[in-house]
Amino acid sequence: MTQEEKKVRQREGKGSKTEAKKYSQDQQQDQDVPVEPKFGPRVSFPYQKVWSRCVLILGVLLIVWYNSKRGKEVSFARQKDILLSRTQNLDCANDYKAELATYPGCVPEKCGRVVTDKLVSNTETEVLYKIALNGINLGGSDGGASILDLHSGALSKGKKFIDVYSLEQAAKIFNPADFAIYKKGKFIEKFNYRVVKTKIQHAVAHHFGVDADKIYLTKPTFFSRMANVSAKTVHDEYWHPHIDKETYEHFHYTSLLYLNDFGRDFDGGRFVFIDDNNVNSTVEPRKGRVSMFTSGGENLHAVEPVTSGTRFALTVSFTCNPAAAIADPSLKTSKKRT
Repeated sequence: MTQEEKKVRQREGKGSKTEAKKYSQDQQQDQDVPVEPKFGPRVSFPYQKVWSRCVLILGVLLIVWYNSKRGKEVSFARQKDILLSRTQNLDCANDYKAELATYPGCVPEKCGRVVTDKLVSNTETEVLYKIALNGINLGGSDGGASILDLHSGALSKGKKFIDVYSLEQAAKIFNPADFAIYKKGKFIEKFNYRVVKTKIQHAVAHHFGVDADKIYLTKPTFFSRMANVSAKTVHDEYWHPHIDKETYEHFHYTSLLYLNDFGRDFDGGRFVFIDDNNVNSTVEPRKGRVSMFTSGGENLHAVEPVTSGTRFALTVSFTCNPAAAIADPSLKTSKKRT
């Protein structure tokens, strides 16, 4: 490289440095010049950061409060579970326990609820399901809930009730095997409503520590059918939280036998115990599953609305009051009605 070329490059380098320095100074000047907000001056107020944090904390507290009001759900029995026995013990409501104290041998060792899938056989459940299905099909509510009471003969029909035993078709649905408890002096093990009732009665006595001969079948004891149909009368509004003892004066022990399956035959329709601290314990119906519980204020509960399909169950209830006892249903009773 010649001496002349070196001098040209030195001059170019000095020029570049000068331009870079000038650009940097211009940039600094641009940064120092305040920029006017596009939509006017910014709004500010005293303790702005403090107030912002307060609003943020308040929002978090509202979210926590909302979630707490929604409640916590605990699965007591899922449809896929096959339970020998599952129990939740509770303290008895004071008024419930005080009343039962007047009936010796009928005070529970502990209040609560029990679920079992090993009490009623598949054959017994299937026969009872067919009675419920065919029997309720003789009538049926215009709303989403229908009942069939084999003791009184009450059957939902439209917006009212009729006597199922007054219908000719009833003789084709009910037969002696469904009602009989003895045959030639021997216990019938199948096709038997009263066998199922007796099994449940003894299970209630066993789990709650009372005498089986001190609890009596009471009314109403009935089949129920629930579907996703708008309620037409108050009898169709089955989803309201309630306490059985307040709804039915003589109830002391309640049981439910589910006749078909949640998630297969219907959706919704779960049984929900509503406990203290806004905790819900859910029971998903399973065909042949029996749920038993004390009927006092310790067991506030509700049934979720059925959203699809049809839910069938049998409610069997017991009282400690002999004066409130009812007889088992029989074909002899039904023939008198026809």
